[in-house]
Amino acid sequence: MSGTLTAGSQREAVAQLTGKSLFPLQVKVEAGRRSWAGSRRVSGQQLAQVYSQLAGLLRSGVPLLRSLEVLRRQTSSESLKAVLDDVRSRVEEGTTLSDAMRQHPRAFDDLAVSMVRAGGEGGFLEDALTRIAQFTEQQEDLKARTMGALAYPMFLAVVGTLVVFGLLVFFVPSFGQIFEDLREQGKLPAVTEWLMWTSDTLQRYGVLLLVAMGGLVYYLRRQLQTDAGRYFADKMRMRLPMFGSIYQSLAVARFCRVLGTLLKNGVPILKSLEISRDAAGNRILSEAIQRASENISAGDALAPPLAASGYFPETVVEMIAVAEESNTLDQVLVDVADGLERRTGRRLDLLVRLLEPVMLLVLAVVVLIVVIALLLPIFKMTSTV
Repeated sequence: MSGTLTAGSQREAVAQLTGKSLFPLQVKVEAGRRSWAGSRRVSGQQLAQVYSQLAGLLRSGVPLLRSLEVLRRQTSSESLKAVLDDVRSRVEEGTTLSDAMRQHPRAFDDLAVSMVRAGGEGGFLEDALTRIAQFTEQQEDLKARTMGALAYPMFLAVVGTLVVFGLLVFFVPSFGQIFEDLREQGKLPAVTEWLMWTSDTLQRYGVLLLVAMGGLVYYLRRQLQTDAGRYFADKMRMRLPMFGSIYQSLAVARFCRVLGTLLKNGVPILKSLEISRDAAGNRILSEAIQRASENISAGDALAPPLAASGYFPETVVEMIAVAEESNTLDQVLVDVADGLERRTGRRLDLLVRLLEPVMLLVLAVVVLIVVIALLLPIFKMTSTV
């Protein structure tokens, strides 16, 4: 016999076949379906509406399959409709909602999948979906504010790059013959020599450089899809000047909010740490949280291993330590997340505002260097005459 079936993993597929008294000779992932599932991207605003509407339907007593069908019919997005149709078919075959969502990583992130899994296991799926909708809306608002503030600096960067590239390729070469005598005499300034070499290199190998850059971008994107690549990228994000601390603070806030929400809904702390570790969205923090989980299973507190990792702010660790002693960890974690997000949002707004004058300054300096490199030999030739 041969055929296809829907399962969360190869092990689950083997278990299904064994339950039907079938001995599998070969079990492999259907390449077409895996590629299709990963190619569907849905906007955050649409997902926030789906989470909120699904929570409302379930809270009103509508069965899950019926709710997914209603949402599928109501949506006008073809991508979202295809994703919901696949999720509904998987749930109908017996797959849990979280596992069905996990098959669409470009539509549902780790936070949503983890929260849905916790809600399904803990009996508070409606509250989990409502919380995910709020998370998604907050992230989309932050993204919209950031992109709106970055629009002008990005415009300056693109225009500045094109202007400098045009100067080097089309304007600077016309001075080559003029400066040839000074070059033969060894009197050409070093900055002008460097400018002429850069212009000549771009003229000869510009196309090859663009192809090489495209190949490098493709290689890096492929590497970022591996576990080692994601781990390296998370480490580099946390080490970025200025932006690294903002990224780290947002990850810590996300972890605290998810952990506090799970604890408030009665999920045991070890299970809550396992889920919130995945929801942090950073593998460096996930390792630190994993070590904290091991300490808690041995009877220790949560705060010391988090402090020892060095990735959690001292004030956050102190608040967690006090909350553990007063048995108010669930509420304190949510308060910590609120405070971190407010402070980080203000820092991000300030940093983005500073980018505009910085980009103007960089563009002005680059153009000034080009002008000086062209004027110095002319001044030297004039003084010689």
